[in-house]
Amino acid sequence: MTEFFDALETRDPGQREAALMAALPAQVAHARQASAAFAEILRDIDPQAVTSRAALARLPVTRKGELFERQKAQRASDPFGGFSTLVRGPAMPRIFASPGPIYEPDGATRDYWRAGRALFAAGFRAGDLVHNSFSYHMTPGAFIMESGAHAIGCTVFPAGTGQTEQQLQAVAELQPVAYMGTPSFLRILVEKAAETGTDIASLRKGLVGGEAFPPSLCQWFTERGLHVFQSYATADLGLIAYETAARQGMVLDEGVIVEIVRPGTGDPVAEGEVGEVVVTTLNPAYPLIRFGTGDLSAVLPGADPTGRTNTRIKGWLGRADQTTKIRGMFVHPSQVADIARRFPEIVRARLVVSGEMANDVMTLKVEASTAPAGLDDRIGEAIRDVTKLRGMVELVPPGSLPNDGKVIEDARSYK
Repeated sequence: MTEFFDALETRDPGQREAALMAALPAQVAHARQASAAFAEILRDIDPQAVTSRAALARLPVTRKGELFERQKAQRASDPFGGFSTLVRGPAMPRIFASPGPIYEPDGATRDYWRAGRALFAAGFRAGDLVHNSFSYHMTPGAFIMESGAHAIGCTVFPAGTGQTEQQLQAVAELQPVAYMGTPSFLRILVEKAAETGTDIASLRKGLVGGEAFPPSLCQWFTERGLHVFQSYATADLGLIAYETAARQGMVLDEGVIVEIVRPGTGDPVAEGEVGEVVVTTLNPAYPLIRFGTGDLSAVLPGADPTGRTNTRIKGWLGRADQTTKIRGMFVHPSQVADIARRFPEIVRARLVVSGEMANDVMTLKVEASTAPAGLDDRIGEAIRDVTKLRGMVELVPPGSLPNDGKVIEDARSYK
């Protein structure tokens, strides 16, 4: 593919980074001034000092659980918990609800969630008729994609979910060229069409999201003449990353600053190491600063072969919240990080819970740069101090723990 959504996609990486860091202090200042929640969260922060990734990494991470708790506490006065800067009326045409419920505002700006970039990379073009099978009920998924399609110049059929036979009839009669929705429902449509002899050959391309899209399913669609790509977006942040024709990871959107941090902390990890995706959005309507998605991913080296120069990530690699109940008590990734921070010798740590039901065995596996006498005993004392549980310590060579983002591994047998 030699066409791009706009000139931002092919900027020199240094120019992009400079532009993002130049925009960061103003966004932090705006969040403090216009958002009641961030006025409290960032009360001790000087926005004008936040001009680098190192400075950004010193700000607190706000995770979805905190957003939900603030919303719940303020239901009567502000359903957004003080995070939105919009007021009801023309600037906020809709309010959505995600499971929880967590409420999200819709902004009136064109392509509010920035999905157009992902759709363009998937081959969507002006004049295309698009069959949209994301849900139009309460959640924003359908509207995220529809607004992006409209930004490109597409026409959208709002199919929504379910009613497979009626959807197949609409595809056969309207002959859309593109699909938006979950990959699993697209497969249902394709299989049902084959079963009933319905002609849906007009569908040639698609952008999917909302669930895992394994390479085997991608290949399954390709074998049937459908070129389907995936996007990574959330109701809170809009588009985070998207797949291109190269199919080598996912390229970050131009409107976000993404960090990969060690689960349970706000500490950035080295390039290539799996960690939690933390996003700062430049959206003034919903200015989330260091918002923890709870998703795991890792940065890929090099640029995308299509010519897009932004950073690439591996895509969704699992969930970062690995909180585990051990002997009747919850142990959190942040507690493992607290233990590790107490010992400069610790490079990485992984808490492995093994044994059978009601007979939990807790072992902290530690990569250590050096192993002075008594280190394991001192780490064991820290485990008891932080978790109130006894655990064993196993010192392992640096680089021997899996690079999968897991801080707590539940290896118990539940048979």
